[in-house]
Amino acid sequence: MKKIQTTCNYCSLACNMDFYIKNGAIQKVIPSQDYPVNKGFSCIKGLNLDKQLSSDKFTRNPLMKTVEGRKEISWEKAYSLLAKQMKEIINKNGKESVAAISTGQLPVEEMALAGHVFRNYIGGQLDGNTRLCMATSVVAYKQSFGFDAPPYTLNDFELSDTIIFIGANPVVAHPIIWDRVRKNKNKKVIVIDIRTSETAKNADYFFCIKPKSDIVLLYAIANYLIQNNMIDKDYIDNYSENFDEFKKHVAQFSIESVESSVGITKDEFLTLVELINKGNAVSFWWTMGVNQSYQAVRTAQSIINLAVMTGNIGKPGTGANSITGQSNAMGSRLFSNSTSLYGGGDYADKAKREMVGKALDLDPAIFPTTPTLPYNVIIEKIISGEIKALWILCTNPVHSWINNSEFKKAVQKLELFVVQDLYPNTDSSELADFFLPVVSGIEKEGTFINTERRVSKLNPVLPRVEGGFSDFEVLYNFGKALGMGELLDGWETPELVFNKMTKVTKDSPADMSGITYKLLDEGYGVQWPFPEGEVLVNHERRLFEDNQYYTPNKKMKFIFEDVVENPVPTNAEFPYVLNTGRGTVGQWHTCTRTKEITYVNDAVSNNSYIYLSPTLATELNIESRDTVLVKSINGKSSKFLALITEDLPHDILYAPIHYIETNNLTLSIYDPYSKEPSYKYAPVSIEKI
Repeated sequence: MKKIQTTCNYCSLACNMDFYIKNGAIQKVIPSQDYPVNKGFSCIKGLNLDKQLSSDKFTRNPLMKTVEGRKEISWEKAYSLLAKQMKEIINKNGKESVAAISTGQLPVEEMALAGHVFRNYIGGQLDGNTRLCMATSVVAYKQSFGFDAPPYTLNDFELSDTIIFIGANPVVAHPIIWDRVRKNKNKKVIVIDIRTSETAKNADYFFCIKPKSDIVLLYAIANYLIQNNMIDKDYIDNYSENFDEFKKHVAQFSIESVESSVGITKDEFLTLVELINKGNAVSFWWTMGVNQSYQAVRTAQSIINLAVMTGNIGKPGTGANSITGQSNAMGSRLFSNSTSLYGGGDYADKAKREMVGKALDLDPAIFPTTPTLPYNVIIEKIISGEIKALWILCTNPVHSWINNSEFKKAVQKLELFVVQDLYPNTDSSELADFFLPVVSGIEKEGTFINTERRVSKLNPVLPRVEGGFSDFEVLYNFGKALGMGELLDGWETPELVFNKMTKVTKDSPADMSGITYKLLDEGYGVQWPFPEGEVLVNHERRLFEDNQYYTPNKKMKFIFEDVVENPVPTNAEFPYVLNTGRGTVGQWHTCTRTKEITYVNDAVSNNSYIYLSPTLATELNIESRDTVLVKSINGKSSKFLALITEDLPHDILYAPIHYIETNNLTLSIYDPYSKEPSYKYAPVSIEKI
């Protein structure tokens, strides 16, 4: 049998898997034993990547909406019609009337090509669904460190003696991470959350806080550490700025106020502070519980501040560490599927535009001079009639967008709605004017950048099915149909595009100029930065070991802000808080891919469900598996099966994101800096039907 190593394109760990092929068929899928990320381990999603092959049950030809329904058309006709309609919309309404939204599950090369088509040539808007999960960390790192730079290596989980998870549930969301934690025999695991998550149940210490009180808690911890001289003053003095102002700010957050504002006792608070103070290698980790909030960036920075002021940065087992969501969220952040220019630069930076233009052999005038509109503004401008065409790349926003009826409203306003996906039957693709079928990740070539900045190779494990096209090929052919001509020279293959993208990173914090497909074919991945000429001697590398940051003065900056009042608090009519998140390890986002895994389907409900506490269930006369109606302050309501659990406080409900009913209830509220949606808090009522 032939063995082909490739990268899983589900979560941000981007594990490597070995596919064994015989007589043109996949015989087995085994986690790559020596890959530094997963080391021979995988979750159920990675083990079932073979279920996502393009097959006869899906069309290989585009589908066009007609008055009689959807009908198949040829690729040539689809490209011709799409180019014609796109040009007409641009000529009539201007280039900014076009927008595209991509996903963190596309390879770097496809993201870069999407940027070349939709930003560089068309001049429209382009954001990614990474806006829904990682925009907060991007902005927090940029402001504090001078660049979007997650500093850690996953090996730090095995080197830390004090591991603090804040709004994170890796047992379910990142099982490979939890495996690394379990291998660490010299650690204390601390969880800060608003519910007793699966990770909280396995922690040494769990602190259950009130919803959206995390920033108050973190400021109070900082104040206590400062007042009791539990800080690394030398590190602060030598490698940071703005600490004195931060010290003054947090002085108002006293230990006496914690019990009422945060919900933990004074003794619990003192225990938490002492754990941080006594740890020799303390690592702070956060995910969506922090990122998806109305004051998310400042909350993330309050974690960053704690790590730096205690000297827990740049050393083994330490760090202020954001765990990303999707397999190539880091690629999306660096290569023009968010608000940044290729390589993580700013569109407004003339020198950066010129450098990127030179690296790509493009006239810098081709680049926009302002950032793209963020996801939420794109949707708002569709509804207001300013954006007329929207192209979706392998994501399902009719389901996943916050307050998702707003996205359905937007679709109705569009003159052209295109969905490019593996599946013609997602909530989004079924509404498309044009559906463009593409092949799965295991039939494509490219690269991913995972949560620890590791670049890895995506290799096709089987020959392409006849008539099947990758996202790369669809974007390239659409560019040709638009008339891009010579602008596509040198963009013909994923490897050529990867080589272009490494050039634009040269001499930047994310320098990848020394990474090649040949190096990645060795099967270990490479963490950036890895400049040209460097020799790879260590597969595990963290940032800031030299205490040098990416700001002009090379110092980290303490950033803080007054605590913002909750924009939509609970009230007498909507007295409970709806929290959302993952349901099980086997489910992924809107379940379009994991529906193909028999084991997952057997283990989870086909019906949407919601958890509530026993005390609330008793109060409302609700029994397990009763049908309940949940009404949101946003004016929408959804039906769920009720499940009763001891894991929730009395006034909090929890619903998995995998059901479309859940985001029917969430609110159109965003962090002011990152524009990331506040998925984790919605005032609701609940009643038995």
